[in-house]
Amino acid sequence: MKSEIERLLLKVQKPGRYTGGELNEVIKDKKDIDVRFAFCFPDIYEVGMSHLGIKILYSLFNEVPYIWCERVFAPWTDMEELMLKNDIPLFALESGDYITDFDFIGFTLQYELSYTTMLNMLKLAKIPLKSKDRHDLRQIVVAGGPCACNPEPVADFVDIFFIGEGEEVDLEVIELYRECRKEGLTRDEFLRKASQIKGVYVPALYDINYNDDGTVREIIPKHCAPEKIEKRIMMDLDNTYFPDKFIVPMIEIIHDRAVSEIFRGCIRGCRFCQAGFMNRPVREKSIDTINDQCRKICDSTGYDEISLSSLSSSDYTRIQPLLDKMLSWTEKEKVSISLPSLRVDGFSDELVSKIKTVRKSGLTFAPEAGSQRMRNVINKNVFEDELLQTCTKAFSGGWNKVKLYFMIGLPTETYDDVAAIAELGQKVVNAYYSCPDKPKGQPVTVTLSTASFVPKPFTPFQWEPQDTRDELMKKQYHLKDSVTSRKINYNYHDSKTSFLEAVFARGDRKLCKVMEKACKYGMRFDSWEECFDFDKWMSLFEECGIDPAFYANRRRSFDEVLPWDHIDYGVNKKFLIEECKRAYKAETTPNCREKCSGCGAAKYKGGVCYEKHKS
Repeated sequence: MKSEIERLLLKVQKPGRYTGGELNEVIKDKKDIDVRFAFCFPDIYEVGMSHLGIKILYSLFNEVPYIWCERVFAPWTDMEELMLKNDIPLFALESGDYITDFDFIGFTLQYELSYTTMLNMLKLAKIPLKSKDRHDLRQIVVAGGPCACNPEPVADFVDIFFIGEGEEVDLEVIELYRECRKEGLTRDEFLRKASQIKGVYVPALYDINYNDDGTVREIIPKHCAPEKIEKRIMMDLDNTYFPDKFIVPMIEIIHDRAVSEIFRGCIRGCRFCQAGFMNRPVREKSIDTINDQCRKICDSTGYDEISLSSLSSSDYTRIQPLLDKMLSWTEKEKVSISLPSLRVDGFSDELVSKIKTVRKSGLTFAPEAGSQRMRNVINKNVFEDELLQTCTKAFSGGWNKVKLYFMIGLPTETYDDVAAIAELGQKVVNAYYSCPDKPKGQPVTVTLSTASFVPKPFTPFQWEPQDTRDELMKKQYHLKDSVTSRKINYNYHDSKTSFLEAVFARGDRKLCKVMEKACKYGMRFDSWEECFDFDKWMSLFEECGIDPAFYANRRRSFDEVLPWDHIDYGVNKKFLIEECKRAYKAETTPNCREKCSGCGAAKYKGGVCYEKHKS
């Protein structure tokens, strides 16, 4: 670490965010390195170090002898202030070197409200914000993650977006870069060559033309860039790279435990869920692969908890034998197993007995809507009696705390649908006191949490308007007034951040000028209450002559050209339109294992689409 950085550490709240030096970090000799990659997470250390994607790609890149991948996190406000005061640019943890000298500056974009933090990190690094202002074959700014599905609001700042899963495409681009540099090619020549790799989107190679009403008229590729950028996907997860060790942080992080994916994708088709559609088809790992990966991670890190990661843990087809195999060693070694994302209809008696063995905290379920009509609208395919039966099983198993997650502001929602959330919470309370085997002498606590609906690209609801902030607030207060029991707690998410999330989620390239001004005015950490300034954002939109409601609160027609129409995540637009129309009629669609609905993901020739064809 550079001495000028070290001198600052005694003046900040958590020096451990900036020191590096953790168990299992990778240090390399610069003389052996051809390509330096700064893996940037646009949030603080505790958040970034909890993310599985950075763990996988960090280890993958560093397996290549000529690549040194180092981690970079956004400095919190106290450290940022000191860095600016002492003229210290943004630096990487492993070497302490300023990232100005790195070949690649890579960002993972997990949340729309991290965009300003990404730009602020570039500013702190003293790297030109806009792609057009970076000229040499270095400082290539790349980005991936779920928000890359609509890259347009930050298209002016990123050279390359990785569309889909990154295990292969990232390395292909890095290898191409190495070849181009050897040949003495220019930055533009490298970017044009990179655009020919499947899963690579180079925004500078596309012109966007607009209609008089502000909507997109056409998206025009140039210099032989493809008309559609197809996502990359790893079909064989058993043979997809997964590290056998994680970096072990020296300070507490958000999710301080071992993590292993059990499958990618989701069979369910909830119509609001972006991840469920973008990650189709479902691909499972084998029991032996999961068990082996979990054991190696625990051995190399010392973690005593493993989280089995997926969009819906109980949808793993071999969940019972998987737990049986893992319990054969986790119980002896006192390692607990957590199963996030359990579905109400997947909570069997056998699973209850397993969970009692491995975890005994509160249970969380996501009915998403209070009334059956609304659950049909969103294609949740969960029924009230299933929820009550599941809660009764949990109460009989010794639990007395249940969290239920819902959305408000969903398409076609009425105030009766909102009140039904409180009614459902009361029925869960009643189920507890009607359960003969409930924990003796312990009261029940039911927590209702609501998030505001945000229409997202590549979902059947991508054309739907978000409720106005006033309407969302009225619904929040209506639900609060509908709760009559002290056994029920109600929490809700601030509608201001949800509004901004909707603006950025469905925005186009015109938002880049707003982002640039936001960076100039020092805006960052918009997902943190301490830093978020809604009024300042509204002033910025006005200053730039942009109406944010045009993006958040406007219904789109099915024939409108969407800003992300040149991106292909494998689910065709016709299917999404049909699903949206079915939502209007409160009709459900079977899950992918019950019946194929022809979404388009079968073109990948694997996963759930082809399970029945296995020999």
